[in-house]
Amino acid sequence: MEHDSTGTTVAGPVVLVECTRGELVESVHHGSLCSADDQGRVLLGAGPVDAPVFPRSTLKPLQLAAMLRSGLELPEDLLALGASSHSGAAVHRDGVRRILALHGHDETALRNVAALPLGEPEREEWLRTGHGPVPVCQDCSGKHAAMVATCVVNGWSVDDYLSLEHPLQRAIERTMTELTGEQPATVSVDGCGAPLFAFSLRGLATAYARLATAAEGTVEGRVLAAMRRFPELVGGEDRDVTRLMRAVPGLVAKDGAEGVQALALPDGTGVAIKIEDGADRARLPVVLAVLESVGVDQAALRTVPVPPVLGGGVPVGTLRVAESVPGLLAAG
Repeated sequence: MEHDSTGTTVAGPVVLVECTRGELVESVHHGSLCSADDQGRVLLGAGPVDAPVFPRSTLKPLQLAAMLRSGLELPEDLLALGASSHSGAAVHRDGVRRILALHGHDETALRNVAALPLGEPEREEWLRTGHGPVPVCQDCSGKHAAMVATCVVNGWSVDDYLSLEHPLQRAIERTMTELTGEQPATVSVDGCGAPLFAFSLRGLATAYARLATAAEGTVEGRVLAAMRRFPELVGGEDRDVTRLMRAVPGLVAKDGAEGVQALALPDGTGVAIKIEDGADRARLPVVLAVLESVGVDQAALRTVPVPPVLGGGVPVGTLRVAESVPGLLAAG
């Protein structure tokens, strides 16, 4: 059991997802879940919702909001790319180059790590044409291109834009602190090389609720409008976040490494999910259960099926939410 700062016992992560093979539950995934309104009030909590986590790429819409507050202006499709964890398709790579070219730079300005495309088909095509890992293919390159552009707009140095002391990163920290309603619990470095701040699931859900309830034309409203209009640039073809946003009008879904998911629901609620063991496969069953609990049409949800558990190349099991989860969501 965990304890908060007052010594009160706090329940640990709960079983959210079961993996079956045949008739046997082969493994389980624990996790925590929080939904909140734009005032930071918890509407539903499971697990330690006030414990710090690294939200990973679910912070990208907040980082983009900070860049817009700092004067960045981009066409709406490129704004969506600035909040993306893209699959590395040609449309994504070309969009990154467009952001840079609009601000007098090329790929050499990117300071994110070199990588192959995140999407499997995109990666296979890239390798088939004889290419290797490069920064423009890395799934965070849209965010990094937007960071370069923001530095240019403000006359800030570009080479060191990932430094925690850089004015860009300080502006991002201020915006995230405002939107989450929390001071960062700690700071580290994300996989792409950018500073990574830790917040609670309550703070992350609150931030997404504030994005979801932002007025049209505001910085926060523009971020969500771009993501809703161009979901294929936020993720990519066959990515679950893209398919979810296409299936559910008004929804914004953003995935993050190590089993993190954030949602801005059409009703203005924010949702944050963390799978304790970092398993990406456990995100989608929980997301679908959350959306079902708030009345999203079942036919729409069926367009985003959970991949089956395979044996010998054929389905032999399922990934499903634990029996307690529907009751938990109904109670919330």
